[in-house]
Amino acid sequence: MTPAIRCVDLHKTYPGKPPVEAVRGLNLEVQQGECFGLLGPNGAGKTTSMEIIEGLLPATRGELEVLGKRWGTDDHEIRQRMGISLQETKLSEKLSVIETITLFRSFYRRGIDPQAAMRQVELEPKEKARIKSLSGGQKQRLAVACALVGDPDLLCLDEPTTGLDPQSRRQLWEIISALRHRGKTILLTTHYMEEAERLCDRVAIVDQGKVIALGSPNQLIAGLGGEHIIEFSLEGEPFDPAHLSNLPTVTHVGTDDGQFNLSVGEPHKALPALLARLAESQRNLSKLAIRHASLDDVFVKLAGRHLEETSKGTPKS
Repeated sequence: MTPAIRCVDLHKTYPGKPPVEAVRGLNLEVQQGECFGLLGPNGAGKTTSMEIIEGLLPATRGELEVLGKRWGTDDHEIRQRMGISLQETKLSEKLSVIETITLFRSFYRRGIDPQAAMRQVELEPKEKARIKSLSGGQKQRLAVACALVGDPDLLCLDEPTTGLDPQSRRQLWEIISALRHRGKTILLTTHYMEEAERLCDRVAIVDQGKVIALGSPNQLIAGLGGEHIIEFSLEGEPFDPAHLSNLPTVTHVGTDDGQFNLSVGEPHKALPALLARLAESQRNLSKLAIRHASLDDVFVKLAGRHLEETSKGTPKS
């Protein structure tokens, strides 16, 4: 089966002094029918990569196929089979919800009924409301409806839940999950780890314009060597983390601003051993927590910093 998206050594360099390399050799394939996530902080190259795939930006060099076609020769065919929800969508505030969806339906030679698209994103109560009266979450759902109304083979969603409150974010998750179960191919960018873990079949973790990890969320988390994280802080003087590396089932020891993070396979064995080791060293805990490992822990191990922290106050790219 032809991949929905195939990128080979994709680059994007913006001229300047010095030039800015936003994408530095992106290699990935997205299979038909999967929800694929580009996961990384702002500035990692996610949006630039997405805009190249969408045909909004030209690549500096590299190969790209979308739905078996190429930009520059098959532009109209690709656009007819792709639905796009941009990171920031500006719609005419004087139009109503149904008028807006109907307008977007007119751009495609085939598609679904605008009323059906509106129902899919649960905006029926706002059918006649003007865009300017909608909340942020409702506008995001409307943007998804506009991407859906052409019944696309490939749906591109760039940071679809950024800036939304938790309730609106979960509403959009349910909509995306429903599309995924209907067999739609979805390319999703996000810097929310929980979002990627919940929605995506596979993810590519992107940092500084390159893919630094690729696989299903479970595979990447399993690659840490432990499914659980023990987090703790100590009172008093600094403590050498090397003293903890030989504890039972501990596969990785990390520190972050005075906090210790142990990747462990079996917390019920690692925790008593940890407490005994600290007692031997006459050190007291000031904080202790146990949680499941996440994609953020994968990013910390690979890049040496937290994903969400690097997404604050950084320009998008």
